[in-house]
Amino acid sequence: MTDVRDQLRSDLRDAMRARDVPRRNTIRMLEAAIKNAEIDKRGAELGESDILAILQRQVKQRRESIEQFEKGGRDDLADNERVEIAIIEQYLPQQLSRDEITARARAVIEQTGAAGPGDRGKVMGMLMRELRGQADGSLVNAAVSELLEAMAESG
Repeated sequence: MTDVRDQLRSDLRDAMRARDVPRRNTIRMLEAAIKNAEIDKRGAELGESDILAILQRQVKQRRESIEQFEKGGRDDLADNERVEIAIIEQYLPQQLSRDEITARARAVIEQTGAAGPGDRGKVMGMLMRELRGQADGSLVNAAVSELLEAMAESG
Protein backbone atom coordinates (compact mmCIF):
# COMPACT_ATOMS: atom_id res chain seq x y z
CA MET A 1 0.00 0.00 0.00
CA THR A 2 1.31 3.44 -0.87
CA ASP A 3 1.37 6.54 1.29
CA VAL A 4 -0.89 8.51 -1.07
CA ARG A 5 -3.39 5.65 -1.21
CA ASP A 6 -3.44 5.37 2.59
CA GLN A 7 -3.89 9.12 2.89
CA LEU A 8 -6.79 9.07 0.41
CA ARG A 9 -8.56 6.34 2.36
CA SER A 10 -8.05 8.10 5.67
CA ASP A 11 -9.22 11.43 4.24
CA LEU A 12 -12.27 9.75 2.71
CA ARG A 13 -13.32 8.49 6.13
CA ASP A 14 -12.76 11.96 7.61
CA ALA A 15 -14.73 13.63 4.80
CA MET A 16 -17.63 11.23 5.30
CA ARG A 17 -17.69 11.90 9.04
CA ALA A 18 -17.55 15.66 8.44
CA ARG A 19 -20.21 15.43 5.71
CA ASP A 20 -17.80 17.23 3.36
CA VAL A 21 -19.53 16.26 0.11
CA PRO A 22 -17.13 17.85 -2.43
CA ARG A 23 -14.10 16.30 -0.74
CA ARG A 24 -15.81 12.91 -0.36
CA ASN A 25 -16.88 12.84 -4.02
CA THR A 26 -13.47 13.93 -5.29
CA ILE A 27 -11.63 11.32 -3.24
CA ARG A 28 -14.06 8.61 -4.37
CA MET A 29 -13.44 9.64 -7.97
CA LEU A 30 -9.66 9.44 -7.39
CA GLU A 31 -10.02 6.00 -5.83
CA ALA A 32 -12.05 4.87 -8.85
CA ALA A 33 -9.40 6.20 -11.27
CA ILE A 34 -6.69 4.34 -9.34
CA LYS A 35 -8.76 1.15 -9.25
CA ASN A 36 -9.40 1.38 -13.01
CA ALA A 37 -5.68 1.73 -13.63
CA GLU A 38 -5.04 -1.35 -11.50
CA ILE A 39 -7.63 -3.28 -13.48
CA ASP A 40 -5.92 -2.18 -16.70
CA LYS A 41 -2.68 -3.60 -15.29
CA ARG A 42 -4.42 -6.89 -14.56
CA GLY A 43 -4.82 -6.29 -10.84
CA ALA A 44 -1.24 -5.28 -10.09
CA GLU A 45 -1.02 -2.76 -7.28
CA LEU A 46 0.23 0.60 -8.45
CA GLY A 47 3.36 2.25 -7.11
CA GLU A 48 3.55 5.76 -5.71
CA SER A 49 4.74 7.28 -9.01
CA ASP A 50 1.90 5.62 -10.92
CA ILE A 51 -0.67 7.03 -8.50
CA LEU A 52 0.86 10.50 -8.70
CA ALA A 53 0.69 10.30 -12.50
CA ILE A 54 -3.02 9.44 -12.25
CA LEU A 55 -3.62 12.40 -9.95
CA GLN A 56 -1.81 14.70 -12.36
CA ARG A 57 -3.95 13.44 -15.24
CA GLN A 58 -7.04 14.15 -13.16
CA VAL A 59 -5.88 17.74 -12.56
CA LYS A 60 -5.13 18.16 -16.27
CA GLN A 61 -8.59 16.86 -17.22
CA ARG A 62 -10.20 19.34 -14.85
CA ARG A 63 -8.16 22.25 -16.24
CA GLU A 64 -9.35 21.31 -19.72
CA SER A 65 -12.92 21.09 -18.44
CA ILE A 66 -12.66 24.53 -16.83
CA GLU A 67 -11.61 25.96 -20.18
CA GLN A 68 -14.58 24.36 -21.91
CA PHE A 69 -17.06 25.36 -19.21
CA GLU A 70 -15.87 28.97 -19.32
CA LYS A 71 -16.26 29.03 -23.11
CA GLY A 72 -19.80 27.74 -22.63
CA GLY A 73 -20.61 30.31 -19.95
CA ARG A 74 -20.95 27.68 -17.21
CA ASP A 75 -18.95 29.35 -14.45
CA ASP A 76 -20.77 27.26 -11.83
CA LEU A 77 -19.36 24.04 -13.30
CA ALA A 78 -15.93 25.64 -13.75
CA ASP A 79 -15.97 26.55 -10.05
CA ASN A 80 -16.76 22.93 -9.13
CA GLU A 81 -13.75 21.79 -11.17
CA ARG A 82 -11.53 24.35 -9.39
CA VAL A 83 -12.63 22.96 -6.02
CA GLU A 84 -11.74 19.45 -7.18
CA ILE A 85 -8.32 20.62 -8.43
CA ALA A 86 -7.59 22.19 -5.03
CA ILE A 87 -8.48 18.90 -3.31
CA ILE A 88 -6.42 16.75 -5.70
CA GLU A 89 -3.37 19.04 -5.48
CA GLN A 90 -3.18 18.36 -1.75
CA TYR A 91 -2.01 14.84 -2.61
CA LEU A 92 0.60 15.93 -5.17
CA PRO A 93 4.15 16.99 -4.29
CA GLN A 94 4.83 20.73 -4.21
CA GLN A 95 4.91 21.96 -7.79
CA LEU A 96 8.01 23.72 -9.11
CA SER A 97 7.86 27.39 -10.07
CA ARG A 98 8.39 28.54 -13.65
CA ASP A 99 11.89 29.77 -12.73
CA GLU A 100 12.82 26.40 -11.23
CA ILE A 101 11.53 24.59 -14.32
CA THR A 102 13.53 26.92 -16.59
CA ALA A 103 16.70 26.36 -14.54
CA ARG A 104 16.31 22.57 -14.74
CA ALA A 105 15.55 22.82 -18.47
CA ARG A 106 18.77 24.81 -19.04
CA ALA A 107 20.75 22.12 -17.24
CA VAL A 108 19.22 19.32 -19.34
CA ILE A 109 19.77 21.29 -22.55
CA GLU A 110 23.47 21.61 -21.65
CA GLN A 111 23.63 17.92 -20.70
CA THR A 112 22.11 16.74 -23.96
CA GLY A 113 23.91 19.27 -26.15
CA ALA A 114 20.59 20.42 -27.65
CA ALA A 115 21.02 23.19 -30.21
CA GLY A 116 17.51 24.19 -31.25
CA PRO A 117 13.81 23.34 -31.52
CA GLY A 118 14.60 20.10 -33.36
CA ASP A 119 16.07 18.69 -30.15
CA ARG A 120 12.91 19.31 -28.08
CA GLY A 121 12.00 15.59 -27.88
CA LYS A 122 15.38 14.61 -26.52
CA VAL A 123 15.25 17.37 -23.88
CA MET A 124 11.60 16.82 -22.94
CA GLY A 125 12.02 13.07 -22.45
CA MET A 126 14.92 13.48 -20.08
CA LEU A 127 13.42 16.49 -18.27
CA MET A 128 9.98 14.94 -17.74
CA ARG A 129 11.56 11.84 -16.17
CA GLU A 130 13.43 14.15 -13.80
CA LEU A 131 10.42 16.37 -13.00
CA ARG A 132 7.73 13.70 -12.85
CA GLY A 133 5.11 14.73 -10.34
CA GLN A 134 6.77 18.08 -9.71
CA ALA A 135 5.68 20.09 -12.73
CA ASP A 136 2.88 20.29 -15.27
CA GLY A 137 4.00 19.01 -18.67
CA SER A 138 2.60 22.01 -20.53
CA LEU A 139 4.69 24.39 -18.39
CA VAL A 140 7.80 22.29 -18.95
CA ASN A 141 7.12 22.19 -22.70
CA ALA A 142 6.68 25.97 -22.83
CA ALA A 143 9.94 26.57 -20.94
CA VAL A 144 11.90 24.16 -23.14
CA SER A 145 10.42 25.64 -26.31
CA GLU A 146 11.34 29.18 -25.28
CA LEU A 147 14.90 28.20 -24.40
CA LEU A 148 15.48 26.18 -27.58
CA GLU A 149 13.98 28.85 -29.82
CA ALA A 150 16.12 31.52 -28.14
CA MET A 151 19.19 29.34 -28.76
CA ALA A 152 18.26 28.95 -32.44
CA GLU A 153 17.77 32.72 -32.88
CA SER A 154 21.03 33.65 -31.13
CA GLY A 155 23.02 30.80 -32.70
